[in-house]
Amino acid sequence: MSKRDYYEVLGVTKSASTDEIKKAYRKVAMQFHPDRNPGDKAAEEKFKEAASAYEVLSDGDKKAKYDRFGHSAFSPGAGGGGGFSGGGMDMNDIFSQFGDVFGEDMFGGFFGGGGSRSRSSRSRGQRGSNLRIKLKMNFEEIANGANKQVKVKKHVLCTTCGGNGAKDKNSVQTCGTCNGSGQVKRVTNTFLGQMQTVNTCPTCNGEGNTVTAKCAPCKGEGRVYGEETISIDIPGGVQDGMQLSMSGKGNAGERGGSAGDLIIMIEEEAHESLHRDGLNVSFDLYITIPDAVFGTSIEVPTIDGRAKIKIPPGTQSGKVFRLKGKGFPEVQGYAKGDQLINVNVWTPQHVSAEEKAILEKMQQSPNFQPKPTK
Repeated sequence: MSKRDYYEVLGVTKSASTDEIKKAYRKVAMQFHPDRNPGDKAAEEKFKEAASAYEVLSDGDKKAKYDRFGHSAFSPGAGGGGGFSGGGMDMNDIFSQFGDVFGEDMFGGFFGGGGSRSRSSRSRGQRGSNLRIKLKMNFEEIANGANKQVKVKKHVLCTTCGGNGAKDKNSVQTCGTCNGSGQVKRVTNTFLGQMQTVNTCPTCNGEGNTVTAKCAPCKGEGRVYGEETISIDIPGGVQDGMQLSMSGKGNAGERGGSAGDLIIMIEEEAHESLHRDGLNVSFDLYITIPDAVFGTSIEVPTIDGRAKIKIPPGTQSGKVFRLKGKGFPEVQGYAKGDQLINVNVWTPQHVSAEEKAILEKMQQSPNFQPKPTK
């Protein structure tokens, strides 16, 4: 069965503005809304079809692709991003994404609000809790970014029941108390007129259905304790104590509830000879008195290997050399730090008699007398 043209579905032209498309969608959605057409599968399909059309036509990029390629722009493998998948779309997702289009009181209703919120506010099980892990990274990984494969012990979706907690599909029944809406409404008469209140259904806890026979492996929770290998992409430049979050990678929720998040705390491993100072990295270089006097070339460690630097004659202790761009990158930025090389002239603690005589002779030379700084 071929899909209808999205402009035909909403009753607009290709030149329609964003506001006109929004108004048209609201009109069609109100006409075929499930709360206005209880039990009407044809109306429900048209409601989903309208949501699919609006999801594409309200997005500038997707609309341009649709105008050029039609429905094939969003077919599997086309890379178009796709709209909703028609009849396979869940009502809660439609209300979650486009609830603002309907407004606060779509059908007027009583003082307590209309029926448009009854489905959008339905609970889909209990959300899973967040997980926290520590991830150690060395200087090279921090400088270049890294992909880490981490095994995490947590609650995972039960593969036997698919997360609904039921033994089989016949064990899931529409809640008789709320008729699947997840909410119960109560109308009372007051001196102002009729007042409606809406509360979560106490029988199904807002899920809209009940389970008559529980899944054995998960005991009706829809999740089991297991292990998952998670691929984590760490950007370059992270620092010790920084926290990253991966949505939906925490504990699986109960009975189809959304999963929690995975919180990753970065733990920076100390380097054997380098020290971090913000984006910069520093190294303490010790040279001998002759090297300071005559100059030399020497290799120093860097984050990604070794580099040779030239020490000019007459270098003083406390001199700082800079290797541009040899530090850490800025997280989600373009700046990059340098490597700072702090020169220290090593003073021997023990000398021989011959060395002592040479040093005493040098001490008398005016060239070895400290010069006052200006």
